[in-house]
Order: sequence, then C-alpha cells, then structure tokens
Amino acid sequence: MSSGLTGRQRVVLALVCAVAVSTIYGIQPVLEAAGEDLGLGEGALGWLVAAGQIGYLAGLVLLVPLGDLFDRRTLITVHLLLTAVGAGVAAAAPSGGIAIAGLALAGLFAVAVQITVAYVAAVSPIGERGRNIGAVTSGVVIGILGVRVVAGTLGELTDWRMVYLLIAGLCAMLALAARFTLEADIRRPRARYGQLLSSLGRLVVGDRLFLSRGLVAFFLFASFGTLWSGLALPLGDAPWHFGTTEIGLFGLAGLTGALGAARAGRWADRGLALSVTDWSLALLTASWLLIAQARSSLWLLIVGVIVLDFAVQAVHVSSQHLLTTARPDQSSSVIGAYMAFYSLGSALGAITTTWAYSATGWSAASLLGAAYAALGLLVATSTRRFTAASSCLHARRNNRVGLNLFRRCRCSPRWRRWPRSRCGPLGAAGRTP
Repeated sequence: MSSGLTGRQRVVLALVCAVAVSTIYGIQPVLEAAGEDLGLGEGALGWLVAAGQIGYLAGLVLLVPLGDLFDRRTLITVHLLLTAVGAGVAAAAPSGGIAIAGLALAGLFAVAVQITVAYVAAVSPIGERGRNIGAVTSGVVIGILGVRVVAGTLGELTDWRMVYLLIAGLCAMLALAARFTLEADIRRPRARYGQLLSSLGRLVVGDRLFLSRGLVAFFLFASFGTLWSGLALPLGDAPWHFGTTEIGLFGLAGLTGALGAARAGRWADRGLALSVTDWSLALLTASWLLIAQARSSLWLLIVGVIVLDFAVQAVHVSSQHLLTTARPDQSSSVIGAYMAFYSLGSALGAITTTWAYSATGWSAASLLGAAYAALGLLVATSTRRFTAASSCLHARRNNRVGLNLFRRCRCSPRWRRWPRSRCGPLGAAGRTP
C-alpha cells in the first residue's frame, strides 16, 4: 500500500513544523538580551514570551478549523508567509510594543503546524497514518528543542534579532517548497466556518475520546513545560554556572529521545496506541527521578531528558493518531482543539516551575513535573476502557477502521455487549459490509 507521501514530502512537512513552531520558542534563550535592547524592564520580559503563546492559542481556535474548509496546501503556504512577516516585524522592531505585536502575529500563523498534521492524516492511508504523523510531528520537537541551541549560539555570536531574521527567511523558503512539493488537498466541506467553531465546544462536552486525549495532553505538556521552562535555572546556578550556549546544548539530548519515539506511529498503526500511551506516561513519571539529580550528575540528567522526550513524543503521536482516525472529516478542527490543551498545559508548567524553584529549589520543581506526569497516567488508565470503545465506534461510523484496531475492539467486554448490527464482522477489505 502506498504511504500517500513521498520521502521528500515528509521532509518538507517536518521542516515546516520545525521552523513554524520555533517562532514561539526562539525568544526564550535570548530573552534577556532582547529585553535590554528593546528597553523593556524585567517585569515586562514575560510579555515577549507570552505574545507568541497567546497568538498561537488564538490561531488554534480561529485558524486551524479552516483546514476543514479549504485546500490545506494553500493554507500551509499562506500561513508560512504570514509567519515570516511576523518574525520579520519582531526582528526589525524599534520598540518593545512592536516586537510583542510581531511575535503575536508570528505565533498566530504558526498554527501551520496543526494544518500540516491534518494534511498528513488526510492524505495517508489508514495503515500508514501513524507512521507519517510520527515522522512529521518529530519536526515539532526538533523546532522546540533545536531552536534553543541555534538561538543561544546566535545570541552570543551576533545579535538576538538574527534569530528572527533567520526564522523569517526559512519560513518564506518553506512556503515555496510546500507550494511546489505537496499535492493539493481539495475536499467538499460538510459544514460552515461558524458550525466548525461551535462544534469545538461540543467536542469538549460530548466526546469522551476527545476529552480523555485532551486531558492527557494537558498534563503531558505541563510535565514537558516544567522541564524545558525551568532547566536553565539549576544549570545556570551553582555548581555548574552554564551560559546560554551550554544550556541550549541540552536540547540535543531531548532531540535524541524525541526522534527515537518516531516508532510510536508504527505502533499506533498496529492498534497499540492506548498501550503506548500507558507505558509511556509511566516512563515519563519515572524519568523525573533522574532529572531531579541535575545538581549532582549531568549524566543522570541527560538520560532523564532523553527518556522524558521519548515518552512525550510517543504519547503525542498516539493521541493524534486516535483522534484523526476517529474523525477524519474534521481532522483540522480536532487537532486544533486538542492542541489548545497542549498550549494550556505548557503554560501551566512554565508558570508553576519558576514558582516551585524559587520556593524550595529544583527538587520541588522535579516533584511537580512527576506529579503532572502521574496525573496524565491516572487519566489515561481510568478512561482506557471507554476510550477504546469510543475510538472503535467513531472509526466504524466513518467506515475507516483498520483490521488490527477492529480485532482489538472485539476483544474488549464492551465490544461484545454491543448489538451485532453495530459491530458485525468486517468485510474482506477491512470495512463494514
């Protein structure tokens, strides 16, 4: 069976995700230098970080659902160009207010990432969907972690503005690459824009599969945000006293773990998404035992970072596979709403980490990160039974359930209690007769 994507297209899409998401996180390693250059006081520095996050959250709600109405290739191209404009405004800003506006604009259109994931889900056959989503979303983690290395180095060698000039140029180049490399993704929309927006509220209230995956994502990325928003604190303090370049290099350890989790997409294609979620969240919780040793052993910290990012990416890919398989005709809207949980969780992790560290140090921050991971595991395990049944029912309603997923559904007690008219045998092609 064809994957629906060539190797070249997968590379372009992964790069789109990496560069687009880097606009949100590129300011963090050079925050101090940017604030000093723009004349911002210490109390106003948080707005430089918050601007991109606020714009991103607005884009998830307002822009990502457009992917269910229009050609996603065109949306990816246009959003990348507008992201480049926002990054360019930030790079050339003469004052803090204009820089904040530019970062907010870049964050707003950085949701090209979610439209890209929806595009991949739409053009991939069911048996290859997890593999392709895993390959492309690895670019997100590359962007989040890799930009710390690049921005930290550029900030020391040149100027913080060079970070956003580089991002703007890469966004413009990738917009052209996407336009001429990807196939068109044209469909007949079944709803209007207003209906799509109102359906997001119904997802949260009435779709138990979506709600369980959203809550898992909330705690998952709260744990992830706890690490990457707070790690610079113990590394910059005694006994290490590292600078921004050295701290940024720890992102390479995270990249190693995240790229190793690309295999999670293949496991999801085999119907193992729920099992992967459970053991990955357990692994995430355990990784904090190693990360807590940051003041005494860099090697234990590096291993913990690798394990944490592996677990986060494995859960993230598995959840997106479940949601896009359940609602293939609303993949953009579903992913946008799901990523709102991600954004809120990341913000919670960032805020509470600095509070915990200032109160009692890195041990308290590590305990907080482990607690978030454990809460995610509790949600996943307590909702596992109805999540499995709900994902199977959604998939069968859309007539797109794969044979492996079907077999696993049939093994569950809930499946056996369903009337035969709702869950009778599949036909030879893996579809309901």
